[in-house]
Amino acid sequence: MKQQIISIKSAEFAFCRYSIALMVWLAIIFEMKELILIVFVIVLLSAILTVKYAPMILIWRYSFGLIFKSKDEVLNVKAMRFAHLLATLISGICLLFLYLGNPLIGWGFVWFLAIMKTVSAFGFCPASKVYVCMTSGGCCAITRKHVR
Repeated sequence: MKQQIISIKSAEFAFCRYSIALMVWLAIIFEMKELILIVFVIVLLSAILTVKYAPMILIWRYSFGLIFKSKDEVLNVKAMRFAHLLATLISGICLLFLYLGNPLIGWGFVWFLAIMKTVSAFGFCPASKVYVCMTSGGCCAITRKHVR
């Protein structure tokens, strides 16, 4: 499977990761379901538009990015789309439980989302790594094979 890579500024990508994680943690601290809805919309748009045109990337690019320069970072577009789709699914489940179901279960899912987004914010994107493993014929951590 052909990898589709893209180059964006590392500051744009960092702003996106940290902002999303911060929003989820603020939602927990202040019990604001609306912040989870905002996260849902952002990650959904990111999945649709790809990482190059993701809302948080564009916010940085056309504000602070005009002032602060940073190095380029290379990303796998399909892996990032998968990660954004997974975040959309998880945040959607959060919203379903928070608004229509059991808020206790909903906040449990929000905690899970907060932990996953924090791990991702620090550069260890598990969803992206899972995608690469799934499309590479196996993960070395699981199958003990070398992934190319």
